[in-house]
Amino acid sequence: MELRTLRYFVAVAEELHFGRAATRLHMSQPPLSRAVKQLETDVGALLFARSSKGVTLTPVGTVLLDEARALLDHADRVRVRVKAAAGVATITVGILGDSTDPGVSRLAAAYRRNHPGIDIRIRDTDLTDPTCGLRSGLVDVALTRAPFDETALTVRALRTDPVGVVLRADDPLARRDRLQLAELSDRRWFQFPQGTDPIWQSYWNGDRPREGPVVRTVQECLQAVLWNGTVGLAPLGHDLPAELTVVPLLDMAPSRVVAVWNEGDPNPLIRSFIKIATAAYRN
Repeated sequence: MELRTLRYFVAVAEELHFGRAATRLHMSQPPLSRAVKQLETDVGALLFARSSKGVTLTPVGTVLLDEARALLDHADRVRVRVKAAAGVATITVGILGDSTDPGVSRLAAAYRRNHPGIDIRIRDTDLTDPTCGLRSGLVDVALTRAPFDETALTVRALRTDPVGVVLRADDPLARRDRLQLAELSDRRWFQFPQGTDPIWQSYWNGDRPREGPVVRTVQECLQAVLWNGTVGLAPLGHDLPAELTVVPLLDMAPSRVVAVWNEGDPNPLIRSFIKIATAAYRN
């Protein structure tokens, strides 16, 4: 069972769609489908239930997803320690959310121009850790969203985005031009798993306790809205499936896109990253 194949599997499991997973992995869909099929052969069981609308995890796939995430995290930690010991010039960047953000694209191009010899590693993360593995040493710097516990971290704001509520397109509230949080008080909201940063959880729950299904990824959030009529918050301006819509919230604080790193980290590559990121997002 190769680590690369497990990364393919995790991407499909989090996107619940082979096409979106292939785009995220920067590869075409046929080899991705073949790799997952071979993994199912190796495991001896189906990992996904396939249909014309996409895929869902089987019970076996759900178990493998937890194990694969843990194994890949461990492999990342090993890689970071080995490269550090070897003195390889590298920087690992954690990215939370939409990696198609134009700010990310401008930053990537500018950083490559300024540091052509640096090994840049990207770690996509789910919504359960807004620091993208920074505290556990998996990344050197993170592109993420605030607020979260900033203890022993340095945070640089890059941009603010207004926030809205994601609804089914046939929801009566979807016809409104704007809403307030109080109008959603009787709705079920998606939740993050136990142990998620409470400041982060509170923000995305509109600063009050809520009830609803537990999710880990953006796609799981959207599927919870689509299938269960659950509501949740999202930055405005992101593409959504035709069955969903987002209505601006008048009384919700904007979502801040930030760069974050460990307080006092002397790595000059991080200082350069922050300088370039600030310019890339300002433009």
